[in-house]
Amino acid sequence: MSIGREAETIYALASGAGRAAVAVLRLSGPRVPKIVAAIVGKEMPPRKAMLATFCDPATGEAIDRGLCLVFPAPASFTGEDCAEFHLHGGPAVVAAMLAALARFPATRPAEAGEFTRCAFENGKLDLTEVEGLADLIEAETQMQRRQALRQTRGALRQKVEAWRAALLEAAALLAAEIDFADEADVAPLARQALAAVMAPVRADLAAALAQGRAGEIIRDGLTLVIAGPPNAGKSTLLNALARREAAIVSPIPGTTRDAIEVHLDIAGFAFVLIDTAGLRETADPVESIGVARTKARAAAADLILWLDETGASPPADFAAAVPVWAIRTKSDLDGAVPPGVLALSSTTGANLDQLIARLGGFARNVAGQAESGLITRERHRRAFAAAAVALDRAAAEIDGPVELLSEDLRAAVQALESLIGRIEVEDVLGEIFARFCVGK
Repeated sequence: MSIGREAETIYALASGAGRAAVAVLRLSGPRVPKIVAAIVGKEMPPRKAMLATFCDPATGEAIDRGLCLVFPAPASFTGEDCAEFHLHGGPAVVAAMLAALARFPATRPAEAGEFTRCAFENGKLDLTEVEGLADLIEAETQMQRRQALRQTRGALRQKVEAWRAALLEAAALLAAEIDFADEADVAPLARQALAAVMAPVRADLAAALAQGRAGEIIRDGLTLVIAGPPNAGKSTLLNALARREAAIVSPIPGTTRDAIEVHLDIAGFAFVLIDTAGLRETADPVESIGVARTKARAAAADLILWLDETGASPPADFAAAVPVWAIRTKSDLDGAVPPGVLALSSTTGANLDQLIARLGGFARNVAGQAESGLITRERHRRAFAAAAVALDRAAAEIDGPVELLSEDLRAAVQALESLIGRIEVEDVLGEIFARFCVGK
């Protein structure tokens, strides 16, 4: 149960706002059985959808007729007594039900993510499953959905629990060495066993970290910057890929002054497509700012599409560390195509499908084995890295003082436990749960 609300019952609209065929109102807390009985006029059987008439206890007036479900604690999403009212989704119906709920004592509207936080604090979800649930709600592509679903099913938690159990076994070996310090043959045997126990955990952590940003790329999307000289067709290509007029297209050079972002789903992968100001020397202070921003966005991109009417490559000092694809635009006009350069016409659509296919292949190559990966957030990466550093230090000092080895093991276990929310996570809880919608 959430801190500070032991005697409170919370409620919220769990379905989308606005007119709809069905609306779902969710409740959680100790007063749920009394509230349900007062509104439907009888006790409801657990975990069965029952047709009922919903009445305002204050006036006795019927509000609507729909389904009611009751989930007694602890077998509920939050671990508390829970209920759901499924009613017609008209604004007046929803408003009347919310007003009726508000009149019950010790009952209040839920805050964003409060139902899920209750589930976390009552041990129904660990922190990685909470993050997976948030990602599942936000998923826009099939790859994001699959990755988030794995997290909600405890993929990361199960690995962390296994690693933690192994490290606790290693700590027990050190404790045995301390207890039997007077036995000459105990220390060497304990250190050998310790190294054997730590080795697979170190290997797993190294493999996960070696996957790079694959999981994070699936979750956050690949950043694709469209760059090139003025009037090279950058905004036209952005509109063609987005299939809408997202950017202004004009024959006047310097029309695009700032970066324009469009989110796309290409081959199941999320892309953040960025149209940028044309690169050229200019005395216009506003355009100069746009050019500087183009260079900054390109330097932070995962891929750059360099557009030029001749197919020329970008300057050698332009985002040298980022992969660049040179593209010859306006291929419907006369002109030669340099070897290895893709020729496009955003006006006629020529080779646009080929570009999309190549982008999908690029995403699959960058994501690599992300489907089996564990790291989907920077928070995960930091914890993995901290645990790996501690275990590498322990391995390097395997014959050193037992106190130092014990401290390294403790640091590794602590880093892993912070992943699933067992210790020292209060500073991240607010940020994580605030991202949920009200009613979840």
